[in-house]
Amino acid sequence: MSDIPAVKVLFRVPDDDGGAIVETLWANPLGEDRYELDNSPFYAYGVSWRDTIFAPMSQEEGWPTFECVVEKSGHRTVRVIFDPPVAPRNVSDQVLQGLVQLGCSYEGANPGYMSVNIPPGVELEQICSYLVGHEAQWEHADPTYASLYPDDA
Repeated sequence: MSDIPAVKVLFRVPDDDGGAIVETLWANPLGEDRYELDNSPFYAYGVSWRDTIFAPMSQEEGWPTFECVVEKSGHRTVRVIFDPPVAPRNVSDQVLQGLVQLGCSYEGANPGYMSVNIPPGVELEQICSYLVGHEAQWEHADPTYASLYPDDA
């Protein structure tokens, strides 16, 4: 990596009302409008930690703004809603700690909503089966459900 500090990159995520949710993710500049993501997305789909993205500066937005993935890192992302929210030693915390034991890491938007990073050495299907087995409320974020199961979408 360079000595250039991380910057925020803007992602526009279409919502159901025809608008967009705006999310900013930390990223390390690589030059030529390319960045390596330095955190996991809470709303954006199709990107994961350490992916290399193309995000030119938008004069309108005032931020580098995501356009496409240049190179996948091999990391994958699922998102989990916990009810009850994660608290020390409760059932949600046990599920989250089980994901960590399986090799995942996570970031929390709040105690009830986590972005879970699945590193390259961990099988996606194992994590999905674990979440289903624990009756978790979760979604595929990268890869998306539609990209994994195009006939079901």
